[in-house]
Amino acid sequence: MEQAEELRFLILAIQREGNRILAAALRPLGLTPSQAEVLSVLGTRAPMTLSGLGDMLVCETSASPSRLVDRMVGMGLVARKESSADRRFITLDLTPAGRKLLPRVKAAEEELHQELDRLTHGQPIAEALTALRAVAAAFPSGRVLERRRG
Repeated sequence: MEQAEELRFLILAIQREGNRILAAALRPLGLTPSQAEVLSVLGTRAPMTLSGLGDMLVCETSASPSRLVDRMVGMGLVARKESSADRRFITLDLTPAGRKLLPRVKAAEEELHQELDRLTHGQPIAEALTALRAVAAAFPSGRVLERRRG
């Protein structure tokens, strides 16, 4: 197996397992990992437009977060509001129910992150992150992560 192929499959395997673990932790909350990501982004950056939210999501392409948001509005977790700056624009924010659920989402994510820390203890993570950032920077999702890192 060539290194590039192995890199691709290693990333895919880790992503799938991480998503599976997170999905299991979120299931009792009635959320998917994509919905949890929306809560997390809105929890730190709201109010924001649908387009602005799409620019911050890794789980969905920036062109299609509307169905995801529609489901979350229907669940009572996200609210659409007229922008105070310009009534032509709609902004998104968490509802009280969404804000109440956010700490539990963060706790589920933190459990996954602690497991990843445990699995990678003693490994050269900083170097791996540098290499992965270089590869990811060539793709839209990688640029999203860079925006979220600030």
